[in-house]
Amino acid sequence: MDLATAIGFIAGIGFVVWGISQSGNIGNFIDFPSLIIVLGGTIAATFVSYPLSKVLKTLKVVKNAFMTKNISPMEIINEIIKLANIARREGLLALEEAAENVDDAFLKKGIVLIVDGTDPELVRNILETELSFTEERHGEGQGIFEAMGSYAPAFGMIGTLIGLINMLKDLDDPASIGPNMSVALVTTFYGSLFANLIFIPIANKLKGRSREEILIKELIVEGLLSIQAGENPRIIEEKLKTFLPPEMRKAIEKETEGGEA
Repeated sequence: MDLATAIGFIAGIGFVVWGISQSGNIGNFIDFPSLIIVLGGTIAATFVSYPLSKVLKTLKVVKNAFMTKNISPMEIINEIIKLANIARREGLLALEEAAENVDDAFLKKGIVLIVDGTDPELVRNILETELSFTEERHGEGQGIFEAMGSYAPAFGMIGTLIGLINMLKDLDDPASIGPNMSVALVTTFYGSLFANLIFIPIANKLKGRSREEILIKELIVEGLLSIQAGENPRIIEEKLKTFLPPEMRKAIEKETEGGEA
């Protein structure tokens, strides 16, 4: 479980509730019709904007914002270096047996292409095409949550207009002005809360997860092509490290120096 996501949601809700309780009654912020206007309207607009199948599929991948596989790029680099050493000692055909112990489906597919003697340019095209479509699928999920983040405040404003219309309609009754104005403002509050605490943060989290996965796949593509070209495993390792941010490279170098010592 990704603690950052869970902590963020809990802390966000906690701070809002604490702030409300310090300045008023939290019961004043609970209004079921306002919740239906914002949440129901946002979901309805999402179904209008996107095909039903894509919306339902996206809701299933929400778990990716809360769960993480913690695949380290360095683990992939080490796996590729092992494969490079096998190919250097025993030839590319020996990778077929090594592929049976590989868990990553993308890496296994690349190994099979290499073992089958596929042209390097074709291997690159096939893997990069799959990489491109993976990124596109991820973008659809992110786009849906970004859209929901824009719909929620809009429906909050719609609820506010409904409350103001009701207030103006009963303007001759002073006792109704306060409750109607309260409902109007609570709806705006719900819209902003859902957008900025749930929908947009989830979209950003999914973007981060997508970048991590794409980085791993880019490492795999470059590593497999280097193996197919017969490059030295040490050269392959240094080449793949260039994909990593400087902080991660420094940490790896420190670990290597500590191991050598």
